[in-house]
Amino acid sequence: MSASTTASPFLHMPKWATGVTMLVLRRLAVIPVVLLALASLVFLAMRLLPGSPATSLAAGGGNGLSAAEVSANEERVNQALGLDQPLLTQYGTFLNDLVHLRLGTSFFGSNSVLGLLGDALPATIELTLAAMTIAVLLGVVTGVIAALRKGSWVDTTTRAVATVSFSLPWFALGVLGIVVFGVWLRWLPVLGRLPSSLDYHPTTNFVLLDAILQDRPELVWPWIQHLILPAVTLALSMAGFITRIVRASVLEVLDDDFVRTARMKGLSEGVVIRHHVLRNSWLPIVTVLGLQFGSLLGGSVITETVFSYAGVGRLLVQGVLQRDYPVVQGAALAIALLFTLVNHAVDLLYTVLDPRLRKG
Repeated sequence: MSASTTASPFLHMPKWATGVTMLVLRRLAVIPVVLLALASLVFLAMRLLPGSPATSLAAGGGNGLSAAEVSANEERVNQALGLDQPLLTQYGTFLNDLVHLRLGTSFFGSNSVLGLLGDALPATIELTLAAMTIAVLLGVVTGVIAALRKGSWVDTTTRAVATVSFSLPWFALGVLGIVVFGVWLRWLPVLGRLPSSLDYHPTTNFVLLDAILQDRPELVWPWIQHLILPAVTLALSMAGFITRIVRASVLEVLDDDFVRTARMKGLSEGVVIRHHVLRNSWLPIVTVLGLQFGSLLGGSVITETVFSYAGVGRLLVQGVLQRDYPVVQGAALAIALLFTLVNHAVDLLYTVLDPRLRKG
């Protein structure tokens, strides 16, 4: 066989494409290290918290057992769960299971953690994507308008509203939304992901996709109604921050020579903004969006709890309250994996938005 047929495919790729490919491989190689470090921290943190899952399990839900009976049961539960082993032994078992992609079963109900995540993760992804879409639309539009009306009352009002929106905590916005739109006005449902009256048997557990696959359009509108309040609660805080970043980035580009040149050529203001200003403002905006995605995932923990939205965030909170170690470890890993993948995707998106990064 000739040398040309056995040569690495990288030799036939443009230099910038080779660089991007190597960047992808390096980023992918880092992911297991990040997840291992996070999993180890969660493992240790859960065992340092006061209380034990064996205490709740041994009490049998408060069935009138005496203190001596609870203590005896607790010892048996600890042995059954392996919690009586030294911490290093427990950690070794945990690492061995993690390497073999075994996340274990819940201490409460013996449900598979992978199964629980399979049910909860689609709900969190739906909520996060909806919140991100709303935040980007609001933030970009208001940021551009504020920049183009610099110094006017529109600019001042927009910045003031943006500052207030990203200063308010998620739980406060969520409670305010429930009181105003759920209790006073009765416009929107405030709890759950779908009405309990709907008979929903998930195929993928992505409601919109299941509505298409199962030919059940009646699922879509109730799902959207239940999604609006938690998604807007998450989006408002992020939108205010995006507004400030977009305004600053657009103002910086508006002073560049190529923008003045485009206007001198007689191009309309809309064309100048779309094809020159926004295109050259996206890098800092995309950076912020990647970082804010992590904030959305963190905010989903609070928002899903406030709205009883059955996602990974609510699963994580329930696991912490019950000291359900496998559930907390699995939920934390799922959130970390999503955040890591999105940030790596943002890094790669830079090469699409800025051709200068492709040059060798």
